[in-house]
Amino acid sequence: MSPILGARGGLSASAYGFTSAVAALGDYESIQTVTVGAGGSASITFSSIPSTYKHLQIRVNARCAGSFTGTTAVRATYNSDTTLTNYWTHYLRGNGAAAAAASNNGPNYTFMIGDNNNTASAFSGAVVDILDYSNTNKNTTTRALSGGDWNGSGEIYLSSVSWNNTAAINNIVITAYDGNMMQYSSFALYGVK
Repeated sequence: MSPILGARGGLSASAYGFTSAVAALGDYESIQTVTVGAGGSASITFSSIPSTYKHLQIRVNARCAGSFTGTTAVRATYNSDTTLTNYWTHYLRGNGAAAAAASNNGPNYTFMIGDNNNTASAFSGAVVDILDYSNTNKNTTTRALSGGDWNGSGEIYLSSVSWNNTAAINNIVITAYDGNMMQYSSFALYGVK
């Protein structure tokens, strides 16, 4: 065994300056969960978000009442800032047959969910991480992985959104571009220690 490996072999990655992008299971605390009732909902709101966490995470199981075949984009806006040019989106998207990548300033595509024209009762999943949401020294970055399967077809979507604002986030509104969120759609907000 080399002296370097012998001396450093037992150290963790954090000893070398590397930090994990994934928090331990006990580091997540539930803040609020919203489940859509009968008739659907045009938007989902998380308000009075405490600034006591390092990051936020939203876990989504949802379906949209829109008429697209495939998925529809969903946007998250922060602190009532609906000026879409304050948000930059970058994304990769694939459906098994084709892939696409793009960036947008204006349309805020935070994640994607399936529309009502897909397989009946098939919901989509998404995990949305809002990084350093209370750090007032930099703009906020959101990353998301979303997708769905509809009986052999489907899509996956990897995205990041930069909000051109340094304010601490205390309010999040989630809105689909194509119709209401359907009944039983669920949105769970967690704080990450």
